[in-house]
Order: sequence, then structure tokens, then C-alpha cells
Amino acid sequence: MKKITIEIFTDVLCIWAYGAQARIDQLKADYGEQVVLRHRLIPIFAAARHRIETDWSSKGGYAAFNRHLHQLASAWKHVEMHADVWLQDAPESSQVAHLYLKALQLLEARAELAPTSVAGFNGRSLVEEYAWRVRRAFFAQARNVSRMTTLDAVAEELDIPVDAVHQLIDTGAAHAALHQDTAVRDRYQVSGSPTLVFNEGRQHLYGNIGYRIIDANIRELLHDRQFGEASWC
Repeated sequence: MKKITIEIFTDVLCIWAYGAQARIDQLKADYGEQVVLRHRLIPIFAAARHRIETDWSSKGGYAAFNRHLHQLASAWKHVEMHADVWLQDAPESSQVAHLYLKALQLLEARAELAPTSVAGFNGRSLVEEYAWRVRRAFFAQARNVSRMTTLDAVAEELDIPVDAVHQLIDTGAAHAALHQDTAVRDRYQVSGSPTLVFNEGRQHLYGNIGYRIIDANIRELLHDRQFGEASWC
């Protein structure tokens, strides 16, 4: 069976990545083991306060950014938005959550977490479910996901070994894994979040891309006899 790998670059605080989760779930449902998803984390909101205050200072600051997010989310029936998102106890950085997720990925790779989809998680792996719950904690509940206490609470809901996660962060292993994601982002010249990268960097789908476009790209790669070879152009 032919398989393809899709590298998905996101920031946990990116609303477009939050809204795109339904497409990723559908992709997994449609293709199963034919598609291998490799989740990579990039620092769009690594300095969240600076980003919002710089980009939105002339538009009304945090309040205007909040209204903008609600306007976007109003078109999506599959997500929830808290009235006070970015207005109460706003996270300083997405990087804390990213380190937590890289530690979970390392545990998964060592077979210390369930690597396969878990019943009741809509086909997601345990790490994917954790990432989704962190996004929901922020966007739907306005919780500060740059606090370790918040991230630990989400982990405990899933019976994730919190001490093992902390150890990988404390030793620097999670930092090293996160740095590798940034290096791959730079190598592929990824523009932002979310970006789906196919065919070892040869194809990018960036932004609010409809599922039919994603599906068409996957079908083309799975059925293309030239898959894996150099492009003719």
C-alpha cells in the first residue's frame, strides 16, 4: 500500500489551525494508514503580546483582535469561541505549549504513550487529542495555555504522565525537538500556520484551504506513477 507523509506546521494559538482541525480529522477518516501525519510546531505567537500589540495597535489592540477572531469563527459551525479570548489572562507565548507537545511526541516515539488512534478521540492519536484540547482550552474556554498548570490539567484529563513530560522539558530534549521543527520550517520556507507540506517540501498548502483541495492533492500523489521522483518541470 502506497503511503504519503504530510507535514503539518501550526501554532497552537493560531485560529486558522483551530478551525482546520475538522479537515485534518476528515483526512484521517478518509485515508487512514495511507497518510502519515507529522505534526510540527512553529512560533507564530512565540511573543504573543508583542505580535498583537504591534500588528493591532492602530486597529484597536486586543479588543479589535478579539472581535476579528469572533467574526472569523462565526462562519465555522464546528468550533466554539469564548467571549473573552485574548482579553482575560492572555497567554504570553505559544512556546510553552509547543514544548509540552514535543515532549509528548518524544514519549509517543518511545512507545511510552499510545501511538495509535484512541477510541472516542474522533480518530486522533493521544498526542493529537491533547493538542486539540489545548486549543479548545484557549479558544473555547479562554484559559491561559502558556501556564504549565493549565497544560498539566489538560494532560491529567487524558491520564498522561505529567512527570515524564516535565523531565523531557527540564533536560532540554523537548527544546531540541522544537528547534528541529523550526529548522525544517526554514528549509521548506513555510509561510505560516497552518501549512501542509507534501512530497518532501515540493508542495505547500497554506492557510484556510478547503478540504477538496487537500483531498485532490493527496489523491494525485497516491495515484501518480511518478510519485517520489523529480518533477518534470
